[in-house]
Amino acid sequence: MKTIHTLIIITGLLSGTALAERINFDDAKTGAPPPGWTATQTGSGSAKWSVEKDNYAPSKPNVLKQSGTATFPVCIKNDTDLKDGFVEVKFKPVSGKEDQAGGVIWRARDANNYYIFRANANENNAVLYKTVNGKRSPLDIVGRKGGYGVKETVASGQWHTLLFFLMIRRLQRYKLFLYTTLFQYTSICC
Repeated sequence: MKTIHTLIIITGLLSGTALAERINFDDAKTGAPPPGWTATQTGSGSAKWSVEKDNYAPSKPNVLKQSGTATFPVCIKNDTDLKDGFVEVKFKPVSGKEDQAGGVIWRARDANNYYIFRANANENNAVLYKTVNGKRSPLDIVGRKGGYGVKETVASGQWHTLLFFLMIRRLQRYKLFLYTTLFQYTSICC
């Protein structure tokens, strides 16, 4: 099991093609998961998600914090259908022996079937995964077969920003951009 402590702020979301939505946790009750979200995990353990006050966050006053012990803690925003658009999330890895990561999850059917793009301070990388029936697998980078994500410095205790664009193409093809096209995949799970 992994102990991961991460603070997350979702600062922008474009869902569909014309609707922009800004999400923060400023009005949520501290000490509990935010309303409208499913706080859970993939695998064993017990994720502990709660809204907490953080005076040093880029968007004060509240953040979403994961402080439990679980294989893969995930917190899913209910009633979200991301298609063409972008997501920007700010996160701060705080602690964890195996992982210190933060990222974005989408096309989630449940806690065991989804895509996730995450950056990990312990591995200094950013990886796109698909999770099918609870089994998480990394996806290839465009133009490269095999490997494991991209090397990226992700410092523990510092705020980072993940920004990616998602565009639907024929036959449910998607592209994930991190400045350039890094990942391309065909929807097979969610």
